[in-house]
Amino acid sequence: MRPGLMAWYRWVLAVLLLGQVASLRAAPDCDSLQPVPWRAVAPGAWVWLPPDGSDVSADNAGHVVPTSVLVSGRQALVIDPGPSHWHGERVRRSLACRFGAQVRWIVNTHAHSENVLANSAFAADVAAGRTQILATAATREGMALRCPDCLASLTRRVGEAGMAGTRIVLPTRTLSEGEVLRLGRWRLRVMRVEHAHTEGDLVLWDARQRVLWAGGLVYQRRVPELAQGHLEGWIAALDRLQALGPRQVIATTWSVAPTSGHPSALQDTRAYLGALRDKTLQAMDEGGQPQEIDRVALPAFRDWAGYEERHGFNVLRAWRELEPVWMDRQPSAQQIGR
Repeated sequence: MRPGLMAWYRWVLAVLLLGQVASLRAAPDCDSLQPVPWRAVAPGAWVWLPPDGSDVSADNAGHVVPTSVLVSGRQALVIDPGPSHWHGERVRRSLACRFGAQVRWIVNTHAHSENVLANSAFAADVAAGRTQILATAATREGMALRCPDCLASLTRRVGEAGMAGTRIVLPTRTLSEGEVLRLGRWRLRVMRVEHAHTEGDLVLWDARQRVLWAGGLVYQRRVPELAQGHLEGWIAALDRLQALGPRQVIATTWSVAPTSGHPSALQDTRAYLGALRDKTLQAMDEGGQPQEIDRVALPAFRDWAGYEERHGFNVLRAWRELEPVWMDRQPSAQQIGR
C-alpha cells in the first residue's frame, strides 16, 4: 500500500476511535442506575407515579406528580419532567439505558416547581440544540416570574441534598392552540386553558389513543389549590375536557375510566370545585362573611388529602372571585320597589 494511502487509513481509523471514545464517555453508567418504575399507559407511553399521595416532603423528594414519557425508536418526549435535577437525571439515564432513547422534547404543562425544575438535568442538551423545552407563553412567563421563589421554597421543604444541582431552565419554544406534536403513533393536539389551575395550563390530547395529559387540572382524592387558580375557569375547563371522552387522564394523578363513563379523577375534581362554588354562593345568600369558613364546609371531601390545609384558603379565593357574580344575581333596588 502506498505511504500516502496508508497515512489516510490511519487518520480515518483514529477519527473513528476518537468517536467511539467520545460516545462511551457520553453514555450513562447503566450499571449504577437506580431503576425507574415505569408503568405502561399504552404502546410507547409510560408513566412514573409518585410514591404516595402526600404533599411535598423530604421523604418523597418533591415527587408528587407523575412524570410521563413517549418513546419511539431512539427519540423520547417527556411531559412534566419533575421537581429536581436528580429526578431529571434519573429520567434521562433511564430512557437511555432501558429504551436506548435520547430526550428530544420536554413539555412543561404549567409553571409549578414540582413539574418543571427537572428541566435542569437537560440543560446541556438544550444548550447544544439537542433538546427543546416546549410550553405556552403564559407558562414561560410564570416560570420566569415565580420559579426563583419556588426553587427556594422547594429546597426548604425537600432539603439541600435532594435539590442539589437544580437550577431554572426556561422553555425554548412556545406552543399554540391546535398545534400537533408527532412522535411515532402519537398525535398530541395542543389545547391551551387559561385562567383555570394557573394563568396558563397546557393540555395534550391524543384522540386515537384517547389519552389526555391535563397538567395540574385533575386531582385524585386530593384537594386542589386555587393559589394561581380561577374557580369558574377551572370548572369550565373540566367540562371541556370531559366532553372529549378520554379513557385515561394523566395529571397530578393517573386515572383510567371504567368500561363506561369518565376517569374518576376528572369527575371527582369537577365535583369538589362545583360544590365549592355552590356552597360559597349559598353562604352569600345567607348573609355570611368570607372568614366564616364553616359555612362552606364540604363534609363529602373532608377525608381528601389536604382538606384541612387547603380548603379554607380555597373558600377565601372562591369568595373573592364569586362576589361580583353573586352581586350581579341580586335584584336592583328599583326592581325590588316595583
